Amino acid sequence: MKYNIEHINTFYYDNPVDQSMNEIRLKPRSDECQRLLEYRSELTPSTLTKEHTDIWGNHVETFFIAEKHSSLEVKTTSTVSIQKSPFLRMVKFSPEMKEIFYSEMFRNHYLSFLNDTPFTFLYKNQYEDILKQIGDIENPIEFSIELMRWLHEQIYYDGSATNVMTKAHEAFPLRKGVCQDYTHIMLGALRARGIPARYVSGYLYVGENSALVGDSATHAWVEVMMPGIGWAGLDPTNNVEALEQHIRVGTGRDYADVSPFQGMYRGGQQTLDVKVSVQLINN
Repeated sequence: MKYNIEHINTFYYDNPVDQSMNEIRLKPRSDECQRLLEYRSELTPSTLTKEHTDIWGNHVETFFIAEKHSSLEVKTTSTVSIQKSPFLRMVKFSPEMKEIFYSEMFRNHYLSFLNDTPFTFLYKNQYEDILKQIGDIENPIEFSIELMRWLHEQIYYDGSATNVMTKAHEAFPLRKGVCQDYTHIMLGALRARGIPARYVSGYLYVGENSALVGDSATHAWVEVMMPGIGWAGLDPTNNVEALEQHIRVGTGRDYADVSPFQGMYRGGQQTLDVKVSVQLINN
């Protein structure tokens, strides 16, 4: 499937800003399942960008604006082709996979995605509460899928209940939140279970007559690492595998590693307007 994505971030400042330094992570990835065909970023006021790849493999553009400005618009347009088939629910956790999964080499290699972060930390009693509900399932694939289902059923999608700085242990007792909260809670539980898992930021194509949630801005979901499979996406907000409707932009340990926009400026308060459009080109 092929998509056109338009993403516009517009910052409005109470007082003119005379300097700002910014970085964006908005360029979709290219890999064996997703191919970036076209990408363009446009800045107003106009300025040059410098590009680099961060430690997690995300594409980063940095820019500096020296002139005074009352607003900043960052517009990106992308064309992406995705070819991915469902498979995780059909995979048998073989003895060979189990041997690798519990090996010291595997654990050490993915240690960054096994450790807690401030965003993904859950209290012990919170993790134990999850286990009481879904069971301490030995098979890590089955555990991951069951955890996704349980979170989807237990947490109510509510855009006003949390904010971008809400941590997993704060969102969990609320039983409310957005895709970022579902993802951070799931990451905390997976890592407590010893399953390497990472945060994914991107876009979701909903289309017409769909029950999927999360297309009004950037979307977030989880990827788990399984021997012989690689990174496999699970979307707890929608209780689905992350397949052809999920467009990957950034991956990391949590939201802080993949934040679409980070910046510093000298001036007054700001407000942000975000517009995202994901359109299907063909099947």
